[in-house]
Amino acid sequence: MSRVLILSWEYPPLIEGGLARHVRKLSEGLVELEVEVHVLTRGSEESPRSEVVAGVNVHRVLEPTRPRDLGEFVTWIERMNADMLAAGVELGDRYSFDLVHGHDWLVAAACDHLARRFGAPLVTTIHATEHGRHQGWVDKHPQSYIHGVERWISNRSDRVIACSSYMREQISDIFAVPEARIAVIPNGIDPGDLPLGEESELADLRAEFAAPDEKLVLLIGRLVYEKGFQIALEAMPELIERVPGTRFLVAGSGTHENELKKQATELGLMEHGTFLGWIGDDVLHLLYRIADVCVVPSIYEPFGLVALEAMASGCPCIVADTGGLREVVPHGEVGLRFRTRDPEALGGMVERVLTDAELRESLVAEASEHVLRFDWSDVARRTLAVYDELARPAPVATAD
Repeated sequence: MSRVLILSWEYPPLIEGGLARHVRKLSEGLVELEVEVHVLTRGSEESPRSEVVAGVNVHRVLEPTRPRDLGEFVTWIERMNADMLAAGVELGDRYSFDLVHGHDWLVAAACDHLARRFGAPLVTTIHATEHGRHQGWVDKHPQSYIHGVERWISNRSDRVIACSSYMREQISDIFAVPEARIAVIPNGIDPGDLPLGEESELADLRAEFAAPDEKLVLLIGRLVYEKGFQIALEAMPELIERVPGTRFLVAGSGTHENELKKQATELGLMEHGTFLGWIGDDVLHLLYRIADVCVVPSIYEPFGLVALEAMASGCPCIVADTGGLREVVPHGEVGLRFRTRDPEALGGMVERVLTDAELRESLVAEASEHVLRFDWSDVARRTLAVYDELARPAPVATAD
C-alpha cells in the first residue's frame, strides 16, 4: 500500500472531539510505516489549503462554522461532502490513490464517490452509531437520516473498522454487516502526549476547584445524554454526606449542559462543584492529574478514551459496565466498573476509591502498565494490514 486518501470532518488544529486526534495519530503512524498519507478535511479562513504536518499531506476545504441545530447540521454536512468531493477529484488528478479511508457517516458520500472514481477499495471506521447514541430511537429525522447513511456506508465499504468488539457486534447486528468484514482495532493513546504540568501549576489549578483537605471527583467529556453525567450527579448528594468535603468538577460542553446544571441546582450541588465548560486540551489533560478520581458514567460508549487518558495520567478511574469500557477497563485490576444507570452503585465505588489509599495506589500502578497495550504504532500496523488485505488480488479459482 503506497498512497492512501483519508477523509475526516475534523483534523488538528480544528478539533470537535476525539476523532480529530485519532485520525492524526493514525495518519502519522502510517507515515512511519512508509505509507504516503493524504488527509482531506475541513478548515477555517486561517487554515492553509494544503500543508505537510509530521509527514502527513493535509488538504483542507473551507467551510463556514458548523450550525448547532441538528437539522441544519445535516444540510451543512451534505454541502461539506460536495466540497470534499470536488477537492478529492482534483487530488485524484494529481495523485494515484490505492485506497480511500473514511471516518464515520460525516464523510460517507464523498468517500463513496471518490473510491468509485479511483477504482480503489473503501474502508470506513465507524466510531459510534446514531442507534447507540439514541438507544435505538432513530425513527425520526434527522436521526433516521444519519442511521440510514451509517447502514448504507457500512454495507458499501469493502471493510469496516470498529474500535471494540462491542462495536463490531453492534455494527453487525444493527446494519446486517457480516462480522468477517469488520476488523476490530482499538483506539490508541500516547502517554507522552499528555502534559505532566509543573508542581506549582498543578497546585494552583487544583486550588481553583478544591481545598487541600477536600476530594475532587472529575467528570470530563461532551455533555450529552448518552455520556450519563446525570447519573453521576444523582450519586453526589449521598456521596458528599458519606465523604464530607467531596467536590465535583464537570469539564466539557454540549447539548445536555443546561439540563445538567438544572439538575445540580435541584439537588443542591452547585455549592459543592464547578461546571467548567469547554477548555483547551492542555488544561483539560491537566485536570486528570489534580483529581482524586475520574468517573466515566456512560450509558453508551463505543470505546472509552477518557478512561484511557485518566489511567495514563495517574488518575484512578471508575467506569460504567457498558460497551467498549468493559474492554478498556478490566474490573478490579486497573479500575472499577459499576452497574450502568445505577447511581447508588457508582456512589459506593467512588467512596471506596476516595477512602482506601491502598486500593487507589494499586489501581494507578496497574493502570500505568495497562495503557501501554493501546499503542498507536500497533494501531497503524493493524490498519495497514487491513489495507494490504484489500490490495491483494483475490485468488483465481481453478478447475479440478
